Amino acid sequence: MPFILRSIAGLGAGALSFAYLIFIVNPLQMLSVLVYPFSPSAFRAFNRACAKSVWGIWVWMAYVQNRIRVRITGDDLPREENALLISNHQSIADVMVLLCLAWQCGRVQDMKWFVKDVVKYIPGPGWGMRFLDCIFVKRDWARDKDSIKKLFGKYARDQIPVFVVSFLEGTRRTERKAQEAEAFARGKGLYVPQQTLVPRTKGFVASVTGLRDHLDAVYDVTIGYPERVPSLFDCYACLVPHVEIHVRRYEMQTLPESPDELAQWAFARFEEKDRRLIAFQDGFRFPGPEVLEYS
Repeated sequence: MPFILRSIAGLGAGALSFAYLIFIVNPLQMLSVLVYPFSPSAFRAFNRACAKSVWGIWVWMAYVQNRIRVRITGDDLPREENALLISNHQSIADVMVLLCLAWQCGRVQDMKWFVKDVVKYIPGPGWGMRFLDCIFVKRDWARDKDSIKKLFGKYARDQIPVFVVSFLEGTRRTERKAQEAEAFARGKGLYVPQQTLVPRTKGFVASVTGLRDHLDAVYDVTIGYPERVPSLFDCYACLVPHVEIHVRRYEMQTLPESPDELAQWAFARFEEKDRRLIAFQDGFRFPGPEVLEYS
């Protein structure tokens, strides 16, 4: 198929997938509330299936229709374990990349995202994530900490499978934000990042503390785009030929116990991540054993 036709087909399929989410999946999720008083587990199972149907379509589009070559290096990840993912954040396209990683781990239906509170009012993704017990935050720790603690308690109490995604930088990296991060790091005597932002550690510390007995591991994920940082439009329009993912897996028992040590642990991982991305600019490939290449 000529590229222009494939691009048009990709955009059309993307539009149809959002229509499916808004006009079919969201209404079904709303009806599932009627089941919750009688069987919370059935309610969750139905909504996990809804998530898999939508996010699975997007993974299929990435791999099959849009022919994105996804190369994963680093540690070989077990399937179907509870994990917290900490990733760099360059674009909304990162969401698509992490969906592909979750699919390979058998956890796409169990993804729980840290997202801005306002997102929950957006039809489609926002409404859908409300039914999946995603973590909506106002970026004010004093206001967020109680609701986060309560939600993490629910995960553990009800033994809910989780694949929690947290962008510790708190926002997508832009040139202006990069300059602000460099100035902040210098002022605080921290490592000065060149390819990432300074991580915000309160949410990470709360996640590890609140979910330590429920999680199997923390995945340190680094996403690299060899050509350029794409937009979500680029993903659907077949303009993303290649993505690199590097993953380090840390078992929960290896992480520090104290909040201060956990914060320092997160800073150390982001320093490594930043240096990895600096090296990535020379050759646009992550080092280490290749655990999967899908193309």
